Amino acid sequence: MNILGIDTSNYTTSVALVSEDGFRQSRKILSVGKGECGLRQSNALFLHTVNLPEMMRALKPMGKLDAVAYSAYPRDVEGSYMPCFLAGQSAAESISSALDLPIYRFSHQAGHLMAAVKTCGNENVGKSPFLAFHASGGTTELLYAEPNDEIGFSAEIIGCTKDISAGQLVDRVGVMLGLSFPCGGELEKLALQSKAKKIPAKICVKGADCNISGAENVALKMQKDGVPAEDIARFAIEFAGKTILSMSQAARERYPELPIIYAGGVMRNEIIKKMLAKSLPNVLFADTALSSDNAVGTAYLGLEKYMRETR
Repeated sequence: MNILGIDTSNYTTSVALVSEDGFRQSRKILSVGKGECGLRQSNALFLHTVNLPEMMRALKPMGKLDAVAYSAYPRDVEGSYMPCFLAGQSAAESISSALDLPIYRFSHQAGHLMAAVKTCGNENVGKSPFLAFHASGGTTELLYAEPNDEIGFSAEIIGCTKDISAGQLVDRVGVMLGLSFPCGGELEKLALQSKAKKIPAKICVKGADCNISGAENVALKMQKDGVPAEDIARFAIEFAGKTILSMSQAARERYPELPIIYAGGVMRNEIIKKMLAKSLPNVLFADTALSSDNAVGTAYLGLEKYMRETR
């Protein structure tokens, strides 16, 4: 069985081919101008349209396809919508119609969760309720999740940011320091150069909810005060990590027996992952290569749905 997955998120064009034996993927980060912190949706949609043929060619040979799956919207909630996903929808529907294949639509978030479930190293996770932390440029949400045959996972938000996301903090501070957007990898390398004995990172967490935007103001003041760039980078990452840890601890008090699985681009950060693994039991992480936006999880969602329908 071969399932083609397509995901056109705000910053990555991604296609993947999965089967019961594994996966192959091709993806490309959308280009963002120097000093900019993002893209207009119209620009993202245009870039996905340009990138998709190249990404599809990179998957050759595909062999016989059995179904197509794509990310249609950010999350499984009413009104969740971003125009950039129309590029993936157009490609998926065209392929499905031309080849007379089943087509499945899922949320971008469900794709992230499935990618984490498939690569976290514990084959039992995802078959019963679990906690999931989705931390990315657009989302900082703590979820109570359980399998759902129709949409992949049912997810109830039990904690979230009340202003900007952890990924926005990382990117905004990175751009402020002259790094290229998206800034996660470069900011982590810069933070590892910090020699400061202690970095003040007073977080703002109430229960499992948080506020993050204040850290951006602190980082700006640190820069004005002449604090070295590597210390500012370390501050931003430690602030994000301590915030995620505190929210996770609140969730663990409420659901002590459930594993917590971490997904999303922020969770590529090894500093944050080590902080969480050291402080919390029973935590799992998506494979680093599949923490950021990808079509692999979407394709696996399609594979499982196709198998249920044909067996």
